Amino acid sequence: MKDSTCIFCKIANGEIPSSTIYEDEDFRVFLDLGPAARGHALIVPKEHYANIYELEDTLCSRVFLLAKKLALHMTEVLHCDGFNIMQNNGAVAGQTVFHFHLHLIPRYEGDKAGIRWNPGSAKPEELAKLVEMLRVD
Repeated sequence: MKDSTCIFCKIANGEIPSSTIYEDEDFRVFLDLGPAARGHALIVPKEHYANIYELEDTLCSRVFLLAKKLALHMTEVLHCDGFNIMQNNGAVAGQTVFHFHLHLIPRYEGDKAGIRWNPGSAKPEELAKLVEMLRVD
């Protein structure tokens, strides 16, 4: 399904021009117009999924295989010093376009990408409670 009001549906399906670096039957990968760092690209499925919770399992597997392939290629070509592969779900998590997309962000020593957080702390009792709640068999 495609959403006729979704900008990423339009870009992914070629209705809006993009700086495309890869395309297949399910995905388009294009350079971000507001890059965090040089070479920042987005993997976007051609079908509309609002977030990872809606993404079909087979596409979820394929998007991460594609991310690995592109990260290796981009690291070799751009000579970056590291790499972030990032995906946000929900406004509170930083999602601004509600069409699943995976960020490929080459990182360079001294860049100002700012993809960091201040580590918190957890007490053993809280960790034990979380393990009990979250364990998947």
